[in-house]
Amino acid sequence: MYGFEALTFNIHGGYLEAIVRGHRSGLLTAADYNNLCQCETLDDIKMHLSATEYGAYLQNEPSPLHTTTIVEKCTLKLVDEYKHMLTQATEPLSTFLEYITYGHMIDNVVLIVTGTLHERDVQELLEKCHPLGMFDSIATLAVAQNMRELYRLVLVDTPLAPYFSECITSEDLDDMNIEIMRNTLYKAYLEDFYRFCQKLGGATAEIMSDLLSFEADRRAVNITINSIGTELTRDDRRKLYSNFGLLYPYGHEELAICEDIDQVRGAMEKYPPYQAIFSKLSYGESQMLDKAFYEEEVKRLCLSFEQQFHYAVFFAYMRLKEQEIRNLMWISECVAQNQKSRVHDSVVSIF
Repeated sequence: MYGFEALTFNIHGGYLEAIVRGHRSGLLTAADYNNLCQCETLDDIKMHLSATEYGAYLQNEPSPLHTTTIVEKCTLKLVDEYKHMLTQATEPLSTFLEYITYGHMIDNVVLIVTGTLHERDVQELLEKCHPLGMFDSIATLAVAQNMRELYRLVLVDTPLAPYFSECITSEDLDDMNIEIMRNTLYKAYLEDFYRFCQKLGGATAEIMSDLLSFEADRRAVNITINSIGTELTRDDRRKLYSNFGLLYPYGHEELAICEDIDQVRGAMEKYPPYQAIFSKLSYGESQMLDKAFYEEEVKRLCLSFEQQFHYAVFFAYMRLKEQEIRNLMWISECVAQNQKSRVHDSVVSIF
């Protein structure tokens, strides 16, 4: 019931909402990013981060530091916060929090299947997996030869099982099939998450439908751009788009027939929120598109904290934290490779 959340929300959700808003105040500020961009070595970055909430996670790391170590420890902090919130949560918030990790599960499945295809060591691949997307039987993914085996041997007991119904084929796994599998799984996941949020109703449904619609539209644009010049047919491309969002259904019809980046731009400029994103890019350019989308996403995520008594703040916090880790990884890589001039290229300020 929209507008009446204040009556009952705090009985089960009040403590955790306070916790997540407290965590939000620990996100790095523009001043922190300015200081980090001035750092000369990775040890300088560690020294600066020691004054932030990452301090406890990095303090015992010996020199010389590696970028992977910084990213690992920052991710560990996110995982610890997530696990604390999940153990304190009751229904339906616990299910909502679990939904947030399904995207990482899909990425991990794809990472291991692709790595196995290219004959990489399974242990090495497991170390690269995102800790939020781990599940018990993940190591056995390496034995599967096709989608049907992948489902029957491993994924049938995971939360991803319902999403696999659309992409079970007997075709052997190759790079193209794996990418189609990833996007089909993501489509099913986003639609399921969207339906779940609509069922919750109230401010959660209102804010989450906006955030998930943006995610679905961004994926539709990326699928279109990445499939230009491949053997993917227009119908196959259309099947990978989610059945909701601002672009659904007429924008999808236009995107499905696009043959180059400028045609994608022409289709997107009919939608005011996306017109603003594409206006930042020069014609024929798609390299900066990811950053423009991230900036728009961060803006929307920050706005979700302006309302109270809803679950979207948990989703927003997790996404903002992931963006912060991407920023730290980019800054650390630039410093490690002595590319200080490019340090601002991919940093998306959050607050």
